[in-house]
Amino acid sequence: MSIKIGIAGPVGSGKTSIIEKLTNMLKDEHSLGIVTNDIYTTEDANYLKNKLDINNDQIIGVETGGCPHTAIRDDISMNQKAVEELQEKFNPDIIFVESGGDNLSATFSYELIDYYLYVIDVAQGADIPRKKGAGLLFSDLLVANKIDLCQYVNVDLESYKKDVYESRKNKPSIFLSNQDEQSFDKLKEWIKALL
Repeated sequence: MSIKIGIAGPVGSGKTSIIEKLTNMLKDEHSLGIVTNDIYTTEDANYLKNKLDINNDQIIGVETGGCPHTAIRDDISMNQKAVEELQEKFNPDIIFVESGGDNLSATFSYELIDYYLYVIDVAQGADIPRKKGAGLLFSDLLVANKIDLCQYVNVDLESYKKDVYESRKNKPSIFLSNQDEQSFDKLKEWIKALL
């Protein structure tokens, strides 16, 4: 039985690139499936099909045609159909379900996924952790992405981390940078622990 991991977060926070990196880190040990959501295109799915060395049929793009978080929380039927198709054809160990770009109130239905992570990035502003929101507060894991950009967007990383920890209380969080392989190792370890 596949473990289903949702990945939500605002437009441009790095959801697709995180899936790309994780897939490359996990594909030799585990079979994978990917479902992406875009409103009127399959742009993210097409990108991953071009970049990843896995069967293109293991990547399904869903066009939600409307509010991205409706399709992962309220009417999950399109995503559920895509997940079931992957399970029937490939029975992957892990299925990533990427939300369309959303806002801080987005959450996944646990009827669709088993766990979900919520992605924010420092370039969205230093105040994002203090603005809270359901995704940031209640996700199984919060990912603060692009921390290598702090110096370019005038964000003090230590203050940012403090705000994240205060908002999350005892729930886990990870700080990621594409320039730091060890930060992705921590994310990989979190996922492998779910298995």
